[in-house]
Amino acid sequence: MTPIGGMLPGLPSRRYAILIDVGYLYAAAAELLLDATSRRDYRVDAEKLIKSLIERAAIRLSDGELLRLYWFDAARDRVPTVDQRVIANMDYVKVRLGNLNSRGQQKGVDAQIRSDLELLARHRAIHEAILLAGDEDMVPAVEVAQAYGVRVHLWGVEPPYGTNQAERLVWESDTVETIESEELKAYFTKSGTAAAATHGMVGAPMAQPEPRVPNPAVVFGTRQSVAVTMTAADALAQAESARPKFVRTTQTGEKLDPETVRSIGEYVGHKWLLTRGADNIADLLPGPQLPTVIDKELLVEAEKELGYSLRDHPEARIWVRDGFWERVHREFDYDEE
Repeated sequence: MTPIGGMLPGLPSRRYAILIDVGYLYAAAAELLLDATSRRDYRVDAEKLIKSLIERAAIRLSDGELLRLYWFDAARDRVPTVDQRVIANMDYVKVRLGNLNSRGQQKGVDAQIRSDLELLARHRAIHEAILLAGDEDMVPAVEVAQAYGVRVHLWGVEPPYGTNQAERLVWESDTVETIESEELKAYFTKSGTAAAATHGMVGAPMAQPEPRVPNPAVVFGTRQSVAVTMTAADALAQAESARPKFVRTTQTGEKLDPETVRSIGEYVGHKWLLTRGADNIADLLPGPQLPTVIDKELLVEAEKELGYSLRDHPEARIWVRDGFWERVHREFDYDEE
């Protein structure tokens, strides 16, 4: 893997890390660009945003080498969302999750940022740190890192007015830079289909489809999504109760039946709605393409339920995806045009 940064081969490396408070970054950028206050109101192309921040750092610290970028975010019960799963698979990126409570408040994120910054400094893992945050709670960690000889460069998002970073944090940092709106606007957009699908969800997401004529082909159509505020064990138990009876009965060598395989795709979709939350699954709309990481998880889970590898059955992989999307589209009363 090629090192990231501006160092030439053979020269001593000045390593740096990028630590990003995602809650601050998203909230500040959404307010600046979209006048939005809730994550349900906008979408972020996180992969491209992260790459742009890494490139920005490489320009600012051209004599350094990136150790890694730390992405501090939160999720219900610390179960990663679709976006977080995709981000976690990026090179040189470590996703760190705090908990997101029923009121949408992040818990434990600031403590993780402080802990990682202090540990990196104490173990001499880095010489410089780029901190994209705004909370005054970061000040003690900044001071500890500096005591170990680490330079701390504070980045902030351009505020629409006034300031969006604590004054003491600005004072204590070695350098301070503002990321202008022009650098961010390509990565933030108003939500479309997914926002409409999840509109009206208060607290824990729950789909509220319009009444429709029952379709005999709809295996799980009468089952409602369960709020993600239930415990993970309860959600899993709900999903297990919906497992089709034929699962794990297919014998190796038998011809795969399209309806059977589609039903397994539906079951996985139903299970994910319960265990991962409807708002997270809504982020996948409109389909039919899934992020590579999520598509792999879908196929692996389907193979476990089927008890048979789909590696040599491309048509069966398509059936699994079709069943998955049928279930998801029903959940949000989404009609493909």
